[in-house]
Amino acid sequence: MTANPSAELLVHLLTEIGETTAAREEVRVWSMSGVERVRMPDASTLIFKYAKRPFEREDKALRLAATLGVPVPLVHASTVMHGWLGMLIEDLGQPVREADERDGITAAVSLHSTPAARELPVLNQERLRALPTRSLEHLELLQKAGRWQDTGDVEDSLDKIARAATVRSAGATIAPFGWVHSEFHHTSVHISEHGAWRLLDFARAFTGPGLIDLASWHGTIDPPNPERLRGFLEQYVAAGGAPEALAPRGGLAAENWALGWHRMWAIEWFMEQAVRWVDDPATDPAYLKVVRRHLADVVDLLEI
Repeated sequence: MTANPSAELLVHLLTEIGETTAAREEVRVWSMSGVERVRMPDASTLIFKYAKRPFEREDKALRLAATLGVPVPLVHASTVMHGWLGMLIEDLGQPVREADERDGITAAVSLHSTPAARELPVLNQERLRALPTRSLEHLELLQKAGRWQDTGDVEDSLDKIARAATVRSAGATIAPFGWVHSEFHHTSVHISEHGAWRLLDFARAFTGPGLIDLASWHGTIDPPNPERLRGFLEQYVAAGGAPEALAPRGGLAAENWALGWHRMWAIEWFMEQAVRWVDDPATDPAYLKVVRRHLADVVDLLEI
């Protein structure tokens, strides 16, 4: 796979919209993706976003969301080269303020009320309960490569979660079930003048339990707070979200179920990154630290 072909991608995209040159200004760049502002000869601007597999389907998700009425940036052009996606999308400018809980609730109610999209990957109960088993498979591959040694505690925790997963994953398709943004937090809701908002960053959107979005809003740096999430869920329902969002599932309160499975979903993603997408032993200590912390949370939240 070609290493970061952003220049080639941009040339192709500019040609597609009838331009030949543009000035590039980095906004946010990391090893798997980048966001730049490009200035055209007429001084207008667009956002150039590029990302490597597995983020190469965001253009399709954005276009689909727009078709269904979700407020998202307009995709002007997109292409995939060498396993990398390149997009030129609408430049929304700098947000006038950071999105708050009310904005998050408004966006979540809107997204979760959008008709489900068959084109998106699905996370139903079967696939939810498979997450700890998939994580164990990632761990085995890492250990065979001489990495993630002395991780018996990680294996033991994943085994415990896998044994309980059938019972604890029950209720996965209780409403809200449909569009899941999956990277749902304050930086993903852009607030423009007069309170207009757009949802950004649909690279990992899927069809699944909307509670995953609601559990992700407050982030994962601080310890999970079920009481705080319960209040968020109540506000969501009061604003027009599915009343079933407050219903117990898997033998647990909705907030515990949501936080626990969101952390388990994140664990599997971190471990897949470590073994497949990033595949850099230098990152192992950081990834392993996060996985251990989240595993402790999952065991506690899912009462395993």
